[in-house]
Amino acid sequence: MRTILLSQRVDVVESYQERRDCLDQRWCGFVEACGYRPVPVMNTLEDMEGFVKDMSPAAIILTGGNDLVRYGGNAPERDEAEKRLLICGLSRHIPVIGVCRGMQFITDHFGGELCRVSGHVARRHMLAGEIIREVNSYHGFAAAGPPDGFDVLARAEDGVIEAMVCREKRVLAIMWHPEREAPYKPADVGLFTSFISQGGV
Repeated sequence: MRTILLSQRVDVVESYQERRDCLDQRWCGFVEACGYRPVPVMNTLEDMEGFVKDMSPAAIILTGGNDLVRYGGNAPERDEAEKRLLICGLSRHIPVIGVCRGMQFITDHFGGELCRVSGHVARRHMLAGEIIREVNSYHGFAAAGPPDGFDVLARAEDGVIEAMVCREKRVLAIMWHPEREAPYKPADVGLFTSFISQGGV
């Protein structure tokens, strides 16, 4: 069974004076539901290129959590790790999927801007566009517009971009959290597996 690499959030635990990499356990179940083995990636890994080469993953997922540093976040090591992960994925033609913060990171990396939004934390809303269904929502930032080369796949009722894709570079980005659905939504599993195996959505 092939693997999927997942980036991790950084939690600062003051009482232990630790900066911890961590990942919602529900990601394991979702990735397994897609037919792959999940492998979390440490944010302080020095040889990211060698690691990605050795793992030869089927895909890379940039997960949620932590704001980007230039938008007020406090995890520069994560920004750097995801930058190197994304560059490795692009250079090796590995499908990359950004989820929530992951979509924000992809937007920023490709020259787009983020904007603050309201009414998108702990809510559910309908999508319109190529993807039409109800999804969860846990974000305070969103893409102000799609970066060059990206097509918008779905928007929320208020016009906020909820999904976009760059088929040429094999990059998909969504704002909702498929791992937080119980049970996992077949539509989310299908979206991920289709994009990873065929590059289409």
